[in-house]
Amino acid sequence: MKIALLGTGFGQAHAAAYAARGDAEVVMFGRDPEKTAKVAGQFGFAASTDLDTAFTDPSFDLVDICLPIPLHTPMALRALEAGKHVLTELPMAATLEEGRQLVSAAEASDRQVFVDMFERFIPANRVLADTVHDGTYGRLRELTVWSAMAPLWPGASLGLRTLPMEAMHSDLDLITRALGMPRDIHVTAVARDADAGAVEATFAFDGAIARSSVSSLRPMPWGGRGGYTAAFTDGVLESTSTMGYDGKPTTTLTAYTGDGAHEVDLPPADQYAAMIDHVQAVLRGEAENQITPAGALDALELTLRVDQQVNGVR
Repeated sequence: MKIALLGTGFGQAHAAAYAARGDAEVVMFGRDPEKTAKVAGQFGFAASTDLDTAFTDPSFDLVDICLPIPLHTPMALRALEAGKHVLTELPMAATLEEGRQLVSAAEASDRQVFVDMFERFIPANRVLADTVHDGTYGRLRELTVWSAMAPLWPGASLGLRTLPMEAMHSDLDLITRALGMPRDIHVTAVARDADAGAVEATFAFDGAIARSSVSSLRPMPWGGRGGYTAAFTDGVLESTSTMGYDGKPTTTLTAYTGDGAHEVDLPPADQYAAMIDHVQAVLRGEAENQITPAGALDALELTLRVDQQVNGVR
């Protein structure tokens, strides 16, 4: 498979996953010739600044879009029109209208479209989804999802303008997949400056509540931490994770019932590698697409609603 990887920023996370696999030919595309060549060279990939080639060269099978959010849908639609499979970073669109447009285009195409909902491949999150689906501990009544981080990515803003769309989206996907869309939302936010702040959202459902909080008000030694607490009628699941400079999280998952507490064994997993594995398996015809645009639409809508309460209409 030959892949056109667009973007030298977060595209490096995808590049690392491709390089570790070694079964794909990758060309990394960027605007700056020197930077693009340097980043691509770190992974043993070719580099190009001719973006049009990603769409016009018939040898490319998949276009992987790791560009700023406003470019996700336009580039995905362009790739589909060119007959390419598409993997786009999240959120898949900057507006709900664009998201629906991508859903329609994907469903009308014979090409596969993937949204990088990487959190779905985190083992602890898979356990939560399975527990809700199977009713292992009864009905889910309360779900709290949180993350707090230091400025681990130099040059990247983690202020209120970016936190809902770029930091809360995955957590909100966890909530919508577990409980659906809420009937009521309440959001509060605080900013330290333009590049650091915190957002907390509370959601009301029929017979359940959920909370999502994200904060960038942490010093560098904190690293990144997060997790969830899911309270069911007959038990509780609690997940905690930490992440340092290497980007590799360590996670624990504990189940609490009337019989006591026990640790849940989790397989080792790199969520980005697992996501790329899934994309490759689908394109080989070995799996059904679990990260379609249609399946990511509820999370996009909820994220946009939170963002509007924090930042107003953009």
